[in-house]
Amino acid sequence: MKQNLLSALLLVPFLWTMNSCSSDASETQPVNTTVQKSVTYSYNTIELETMNLINAHRISVGLNPLEKINYMSVKSEEHNDYMIANNVVNHNDFVARSEDIIKTLGAKTVSENIAFNFNTPQSVLTAWLASPGHKENIEGNFTHFGIAIKENPVTGKKYYTNIFAKI
Repeated sequence: MKQNLLSALLLVPFLWTMNSCSSDASETQPVNTTVQKSVTYSYNTIELETMNLINAHRISVGLNPLEKINYMSVKSEEHNDYMIANNVVNHNDFVARSEDIIKTLGAKTVSENIAFNFNTPQSVLTAWLASPGHKENIEGNFTHFGIAIKENPVTGKKYYTNIFAKI
């Protein structure tokens, strides 16, 4: 009985940690501008429109617009590829993505929004703003962001990964 109770108590913090969608850097590191300049990402129209809508919303509530960083969009695209290949919608490996962004770009904090099966930039933004956690990321204390929106070639459904960082 004690063993089961102890196992259950240890499982709760583990699950809480695994479901978190934000990460803080333990130390501040300078931005590696070489990486930012050397990584290319080709934004499609829907990605650019979604980023513009996010920035318009931030400005409308008195926040700074975010600067796009190609490196974070590449990381977003990698996660979309993972979700499509595994037929899942989740934040798996977010900790690894955020630690990579912290190490590579010197980010202080990193958060992530994902979405699935929205057809327009406005519809995904509306859904994110209706969700307290997603809205918190959109309106968070961030300076930069990256996004990737990719269609599953088999189902035609869109996968969205949007990463935010304070650098």
